[in-house]
Amino acid sequence: MTEESTVPGPWITPSGRYARVLGRAVDIALALAVLVAAYGYAGDHDLLLGALMALALLARRTRPGAVMAVVMALAFVQFLLHDPNLSSPPTYAPAAYDMAVLFAMMSAVHHSRTPWMPYAAGGAVLLATAVASFGVPFLGLDGFGDGQTLLIFWGLTLTVWLTAFALHTRRLYAESQAARARHAEREQEQRARLAAARERAEIARELHDVVAHSLAVMILQADGAGTVLRTSPDQAESALRTIAATGRDAIDDMHRIVRVLREGRSETQGAGEERRLVTLDEIDVVADRARTAGLTVDLSVEVGEGQLSPTEEMTAFRIVQECLTNTLRHAGAGARVDIRVREEDGTLLIDVTDDGAGALAGRAPVGESGGNGLVGMRERVELAGGAFEAGPRLGSGWHVRASMPVRTKNTVRDSVGTER
Repeated sequence: MTEESTVPGPWITPSGRYARVLGRAVDIALALAVLVAAYGYAGDHDLLLGALMALALLARRTRPGAVMAVVMALAFVQFLLHDPNLSSPPTYAPAAYDMAVLFAMMSAVHHSRTPWMPYAAGGAVLLATAVASFGVPFLGLDGFGDGQTLLIFWGLTLTVWLTAFALHTRRLYAESQAARARHAEREQEQRARLAAARERAEIARELHDVVAHSLAVMILQADGAGTVLRTSPDQAESALRTIAATGRDAIDDMHRIVRVLREGRSETQGAGEERRLVTLDEIDVVADRARTAGLTVDLSVEVGEGQLSPTEEMTAFRIVQECLTNTLRHAGAGARVDIRVREEDGTLLIDVTDDGAGALAGRAPVGESGGNGLVGMRERVELAGGAFEAGPRLGSGWHVRASMPVRTKNTVRDSVGTER
């Protein structure tokens, strides 16, 4: 059973096409009201002025300032043509169709995009009603009211202005809320894209580390086994066992990565789940496999038990593994590799150097891999808040140095307990 939507329908909260249709209907209704009000006067120009005011009001939403100016100009013409001494003047003032002035002012206040327009529109109408009430004596223009009439006009004008200003404030608030919602939606989409990019980068690093290292060891071992298959069956058998063990570990790692993809968990989530945890002890395993592949590996790990978190141990292991993979691929059998992993003053230091099997630095085809291994190592170290550098040594070989701040397992437990 699905939950019913609580979003109001388009006819309850008009928007888009419905809002445009409703707005146009209101504009036409106001224009007709002004035109009908002008039709009842016997003046020669009342109907014409009323029709022009009504026509101008049709554009009150899109051009509120221009409509205000046109309606005020027509009202001034009405005032100039009015003559109270004539039995049938060209125009009557005040007239019922002068409501167009209030409609125009309301539109200028509500729909204007400039901050000064609401105040200018209200001030113009107040000034115009004062002039119309008392006239302009030095121009010979008589007014049609007194102080009491002016107070009535001003009261009506202020009431309409305050109503329009309240609608104007509500419109600005609604627009700001809509803009904030759009901004939040864009931020959410950007965060989702960044999260997806981080996940893709993490998966790419894991796949590269698992596949590249395992295949490099297996290929070298297979080549070696094929070479000594007839002359030294024992060595060939040992190489085949190494290939099988490397393949089984690679399959386990691939299964773990697939589970992460299917279940939507990151590499560091689910500490209590059943999965193969990579620790510093695994460095001895990959070092032994590199030795069986023909490398001379000098390994030194000076890190006390419990000093590193699982993520830090994973990072250290992957860096050493990638360095051995690069040496196997680019230097080949016969190269010497020195690996130093130690912890000093809260910093994990990793130094890996090789002699390139005697080849001059820069002559080995280091670009064939596309640099994915170096990029992955750098990303791992930077994610841990550390520094990474790699490059050719003077003469022959390659060096890799990484340093990362250490958060011990005890520190992690303490922080988790504090948060709880």
